[in-house]
Amino acid sequence: MRKTWGAFAERGSKWEKMPGENTRMLPKAAHEERKKQEAKRRGKLKTMAGKLLKAVASGKEAAEEKAGSEDVAGNLLKMATSRKEAEGEMPAEETICGFIEQGKFFEACDHIYGLEHSGNDGAGKAESLYTLLAERMWTVVGEALSGSGRMFLEPLQSVGESLKWEKQKEAEWLGSGQETESVSTWSPNFWRKDLEEKLIQYMTAQIPPFGSSSNTDETALKQHLSQLEMTFLPSLEHRSDFFKEAGLLVTYARCCRASLSSHLSTLTDSNNFSFSQCLLVYEWGLKMYKSGSETCLRPRQTLQPSLSLGVQCLVWIILKTEEKLLAVARKEVGKALKEAFDIGKPPCADAAVIQILTEKTEAAWRVSESLSEKVEAVCLEECLRFLESYENEVRSFLQLNGCLGICSSLRILENCCILRTVWHKLTYICSASTGQDVKVNGFLDKMEDEITEHFLQTVTSKAKGTLKDHFKKCDSGFDHILESLKQSFLAFGKKKTDTYEALVKAVNVIIITEYVQALLTTSRKPSSVQRRRIVSKIEEDHRMLQTIFKECLGPAAGPLKDPIKAILGLIQTSDAEGMKIALLPILKEFPDLRKEHLSAVLDIKDSLSREDRTALLKAFHDNCRESEAEANLLFADIEVKPRKYGLCGCFCC
Repeated sequence: MRKTWGAFAERGSKWEKMPGENTRMLPKAAHEERKKQEAKRRGKLKTMAGKLLKAVASGKEAAEEKAGSEDVAGNLLKMATSRKEAEGEMPAEETICGFIEQGKFFEACDHIYGLEHSGNDGAGKAESLYTLLAERMWTVVGEALSGSGRMFLEPLQSVGESLKWEKQKEAEWLGSGQETESVSTWSPNFWRKDLEEKLIQYMTAQIPPFGSSSNTDETALKQHLSQLEMTFLPSLEHRSDFFKEAGLLVTYARCCRASLSSHLSTLTDSNNFSFSQCLLVYEWGLKMYKSGSETCLRPRQTLQPSLSLGVQCLVWIILKTEEKLLAVARKEVGKALKEAFDIGKPPCADAAVIQILTEKTEAAWRVSESLSEKVEAVCLEECLRFLESYENEVRSFLQLNGCLGICSSLRILENCCILRTVWHKLTYICSASTGQDVKVNGFLDKMEDEITEHFLQTVTSKAKGTLKDHFKKCDSGFDHILESLKQSFLAFGKKKTDTYEALVKAVNVIIITEYVQALLTTSRKPSSVQRRRIVSKIEEDHRMLQTIFKECLGPAAGPLKDPIKAILGLIQTSDAEGMKIALLPILKEFPDLRKEHLSAVLDIKDSLSREDRTALLKAFHDNCRESEAEANLLFADIEVKPRKYGLCGCFCC
């Protein structure tokens, strides 16, 4: 760069020493004046060249520096044209500046190239002149873009010729075996890229604003896309004629596509862009692709083959938007499912969940059937992903909340029922694969088993703790447990499912078993008053149990086993013969009833003589049978310690 600056600075001294007859014939005063003018011009040229080199070194593109560069060219041209022929031949630099100022960029390229290969410090001078030439070319491009394109058609054509010249020289340079590194650092090698940046910068500035990136208004987006179609693209199309005549249409069209693609990509990449907004952009791109409009985005097929990139560009926009659309669909479906099945909130209706999974597919189907299939696949995949995460969430919830409430457990079970119903319906609506179906049902079965086991353990623990002193206290809280269960079951939305019915029946067995266990292990020597109070409490509890489970199960409550009723019937029978008769159906219904169970029941019977007790135990011995391997045997798990008195070896014990 020092050599180049020196070349500009020394130019005046060379001119001053040029021989010429007219110079020697000047009068002394005129000669002195001439020397002053030359010195003044040398200083001015040195200052302007310094400004040019400073702009080149710093790479700044500020308007004032561009203006400075243009002044350099203008002033150099004025200096060159004001020379008298008598001074001799015009220097190459001045000739080149003249071409640049006149917009004859192609001619300037040839002269600069000649200067570059002339030896001495020509390469340094050429570098500065290439920079000046590029600045002036981009100024012409900017003026052509600003609306006065026809006025700058000739210089714009010269810009196109200069770019072709650069390509040709580059090819010649490479063909001659020059080092690749030298070619890659050659200043004109960057012209095409600089031109594209200039064009994209201008076109991007012309795009109508869309407000903030957080704008989620679909109406505003429709209006914005309409502005792109009706205003932005036609304005670019209008100016494309000048660039076509200048031989720059390929570059111009590529920049049009790049600016539009970048803008749409920026829009859809916003975190606030919804599925419906992405779908609008996708639909717009598809519309532009199908419209066949011969814009700079989709040039005529009869033009150069490279212009078919218009179709590729639109396809790229559509594919990128589709990619974003599917990602947003996955995100929104996952979020909606998580909110719908929040463990801490009441379950939602299965219809609402189905809508979450199908509304996006239906919206996409109105635009494109193939897109709809992809959206459907994404929604099904997200449903599977959610089930997996929900299973982990439930397991973690159970670990952190070991004593999970009855209500929370039932809520999770109901969610499983809803998910099963939803998936069953989706298999008819969507194209779910067999593998997906097996996987979903596997998740649900596993979750239901785990939460059911935990729920029943919770019910058992609460019932056992409450009934421990139930027959010794006036208020043990047993009625509160039953009321809580009733309210939770009645709030269960999926009462017509097998899961619900099996769950209520399992709870009934647990409550009855724990109740009978507590009853038969109460004090074995109650007073007469205590016996009457116990019987009264059994009657009251039995009515409450019957009411609650009938209300929860409806008609299905009929066939439930009722050992409490059997026990009441036995101890409320007044005579021994009647008790023997009442004992027979009990033995048939409950074959797992053992002697110690019957003995504990008879302890509750008021005013039962020793002889009657012995007769009843003998009747039990005569009619009892080995219990077969049956399911849901009630007395099998009830442990009652044998009485420690009456070791006479008879049936009365």
